[in-house]
Amino acid sequence: MKRLFSSCSLRTKIGLALIFSAFLVLSISILSVYRYTLNLQLSQLRQRLIGIAQTAALMIDGDLLLQVPLNKEGSDTSAFKVIADKLNEIRRANPCILHIYTLAKTEEPSTLQFIVDPDLYDSEEIKKGVASYPGDKYDASQNPEMLRGLSEPSADKKLIKNPWGMTISGYAPIRDRTGQVVAILGVDFMSDHVHQIQQTLIGKLMLALFLGILSSCVLSIFISRGITRAIKELVEGTHLISQGDLKHRIKIEGGDEVAKLAESFNIMAANLERSRRELHSYFYRTARSLILTLEAKDSYTRGHSERVAEHSRKIALALGFSQEEADLLKEVAILHDIGKIGVPEEILNKKERLTEAEWEIIRQHPSLGEGILKPVFEGEEMLSIVRHHHERVDGKGYPDRIPVDKINLSTQIVSAADTYDAMISNRPYRPALSKESAIAELLKSQGTQLSPKVVKVFVEILQREKDLEIGCESEKEG
Repeated sequence: MKRLFSSCSLRTKIGLALIFSAFLVLSISILSVYRYTLNLQLSQLRQRLIGIAQTAALMIDGDLLLQVPLNKEGSDTSAFKVIADKLNEIRRANPCILHIYTLAKTEEPSTLQFIVDPDLYDSEEIKKGVASYPGDKYDASQNPEMLRGLSEPSADKKLIKNPWGMTISGYAPIRDRTGQVVAILGVDFMSDHVHQIQQTLIGKLMLALFLGILSSCVLSIFISRGITRAIKELVEGTHLISQGDLKHRIKIEGGDEVAKLAESFNIMAANLERSRRELHSYFYRTARSLILTLEAKDSYTRGHSERVAEHSRKIALALGFSQEEADLLKEVAILHDIGKIGVPEEILNKKERLTEAEWEIIRQHPSLGEGILKPVFEGEEMLSIVRHHHERVDGKGYPDRIPVDKINLSTQIVSAADTYDAMISNRPYRPALSKESAIAELLKSQGTQLSPKVVKVFVEILQREKDLEIGCESEKEG
């Protein structure tokens, strides 16, 4: 073999070297991309699931959960029914949830016992033997992430195939009013779409590998320099994609096999980018459904987030934001109050003056919202909108009391829109202001609470809308 190789021409040697190198580099690169993509998809799914489990756990009353007797008769108690209804409400708000349940510790470290499983209300689930009564034991020795849920939010590290399809589960601790962990909330999530994406990706990667080898064989015969340059660009592009730059595209002109290989890589990158956007969209829709559920319980705040978001979009466009930037700001603005999910309803709907302790709980909702959205919004500016929309220009806001030079323009916009809508909305503790009075209050708040630049533009928008409304009424009367 060695003698045969030594007798080959230099061109053949270069061609064979290129073929071998291309095969090796493409195999390693594609394997790297494949592993990175799978890890990315699973990581994002786990983060989303942890966020849902953590948010759902905050909605469960730990003290009421302790009142459920851990025996079969416990399912007939009012405490069981209240918790089960709450779990079913959460499941309805998140259609991808297959099962949701609560578990408590036992004397055996690796054994848990069910407290409330709302599937007991489903006769089909009972027939399948899936539903569990209070006190039924569950061996969690093979599921360390579930046991980890006793101390902190967690999720399974891999997809599990069962009779319902591909699932993955998330867990979060449920605490009583003193902050002690009393149980685990578990959520089983349908993840067939992730499995399908993975299967599609394998086929595309194999196609890319096949085209890569074929292109290397053909082009290495005719032009070694060209194939070397093309492979280098492919390797660099693949490396960038494997590092998370899914917007990168490989640019190789022509109609030969290498160009087709580049096209296949670009298609693969586009599919990966679309998959990430879909996961982002799933999380966003879930968070938005939670906001709608929260506002639906209070007639005073119903539609508040949507109105604030629309005002924010208009202000952003008037201040020179691009259409894409304004739409992204609107998306985040809709979620600005998501942290109120962690605030007890009796405080949110209280008609009397809040105590200082209750105000302290209210002031925590921006930081709670930031924690919920971190898995999907990586940009600091977008997270700042949620955390800092109650900060003031004079540094007297909450939760961080930061000065004006630390508040970005997007946050200042949402803060102004939020303040205005709060003033023209009825609240338990006061009636709504007229639009004229609210505009006057906006002007008074310049330089202390709100940005003068934002208020000026916002008031101009509101005045134009008011003039338009007056004109329409005059036409109707005429």
